[in-house]
Amino acid sequence: MMQDDDRLTQEELIRRRQKGRSIVMALLLGAFVILVFAISLVKIQQGVTVG
Repeated sequence: MMQDDDRLTQEELIRRRQKGRSIVMALLLGAFVILVFAISLVKIQQGVTVG
């Protein structure tokens, strides 16, 4: 019985770590998209062709 509880606890810890990593990756990707968008806007405003 104790082994089942330990396994469940291990699985919960793994899932929490995966969720944490997923959140960090999503935030980093979002920040990258915003950065590229901001750079594109600045280039367009300066009259530099994007691409």
